[in-house]
Amino acid sequence: MKKNIILGMMLVLNVLGLSASTDLVDYVRGDYEGKADSLEYCLVENFLNKQKGTFWGSPNDVKGDSWNMYWQQAHAIDVIVYAYERYVKEGNTAKANEYKGYMDLWFTNHGNNWRGGTWTNEFTDDMGWIGLAIFHMGDATGQTKYYRTAKSIYTTIASRKKQDEYGTYLNQNIDHEYSPGTCTMAPASLLAAKLYLYYGDESYLEDAIAYYDYLVAKGIVKSDGRCEEPPLTYTQGTLAEACRYLYHITGTNDYKNKAYLYINYAFTNGRCTNNGLLRDEGHDGNQSIFKAVLIPYAVNFVLDEDMATVRRRTILQKIQDNADALWEHLDKDAYPQMYCPYYWGTSFDNSEPASMGAMVSGASLFENTTRVTKAITEQAMGIEQASVIDNESDAVYNINGQKVTDSYKGIIIRNGRKYVRK
Repeated sequence: MKKNIILGMMLVLNVLGLSASTDLVDYVRGDYEGKADSLEYCLVENFLNKQKGTFWGSPNDVKGDSWNMYWQQAHAIDVIVYAYERYVKEGNTAKANEYKGYMDLWFTNHGNNWRGGTWTNEFTDDMGWIGLAIFHMGDATGQTKYYRTAKSIYTTIASRKKQDEYGTYLNQNIDHEYSPGTCTMAPASLLAAKLYLYYGDESYLEDAIAYYDYLVAKGIVKSDGRCEEPPLTYTQGTLAEACRYLYHITGTNDYKNKAYLYINYAFTNGRCTNNGLLRDEGHDGNQSIFKAVLIPYAVNFVLDEDMATVRRRTILQKIQDNADALWEHLDKDAYPQMYCPYYWGTSFDNSEPASMGAMVSGASLFENTTRVTKAITEQAMGIEQASVIDNESDAVYNINGQKVTDSYKGIIIRNGRKYVRK
């Protein structure tokens, strides 16, 4: 009866089988799961402060520069959350509990925010990334405290909105007179879209659309697919994901097409690539982590069956190209000090300290390559895990292919159909 009541509260939008089409299974090259486990172990053992759940900028903080790394913490913990979800699905309780423990510590310590005891600071873009990571924790665990926190962070973000002749914008830093950009407004748009789906407040959707419209009207986003100048993978991926959400919410095909345009630019244009692989975007704590932002959103695109199969196949192949290249160039003999390079087409330079940003990018690549290839393979084989089936009906997923509970609000997938639960 409970299930029927829930279904009665849903608005049917259209047919969607998010789990991944059998049309893609022939393009899956192999099993990446063991490689993901190896990279995560290297990340946790060398870069995670296990007393705080936060991450060091170099192994055991040998450079002493981790004090001001805040937005990077969002993408580091995101890898842990994806791994946690995989371990839960596999029934690996010990690893799931270990990783959940890290998530709890990270949350308790406010992700290493240098302001201390708060999630906010003068950098609006930092807060957007942190809010997205915390929202992901909510999706992974079903705990409402994470959604409430993400909402609170966004409330502060929204309080910083400004207006000019192009519309509504956000400055990157509240101390800057004028600094709107994709790095700030893309995560804000995506977070607002997620909050709209969860809470049903139309003002969130209005903000999500307004931020995107400003980027286009101002010319920050270019017609060729550049999400800003210079084009960087993290903004390409985040704006693409915001467009993917806006497409599912509004049904507007332009958002759908732009999601592909921005993702495809990152993987195929020479401004973002080097010899067919994602390029080295820089060695500091900001630049080195950019690819960790792009990869999960690229995987979400591949898993979204509303997107054209040929487009999904293109991105799937590019993701695997990068994963295969990185694995080839890792020094397996150095394990567990098997560090990731800044560019996946070369080996790690042992003359320099290892980089948390580069390590997180590599771990994200393998965790998310595992996510996409397992989803495609399992659907093609007709495999359904016992842990995602109950006695009454099939399990429910969000639009990223993650299992959610009955309390989850927003776009959900059930038995291959898409609904909105409010």
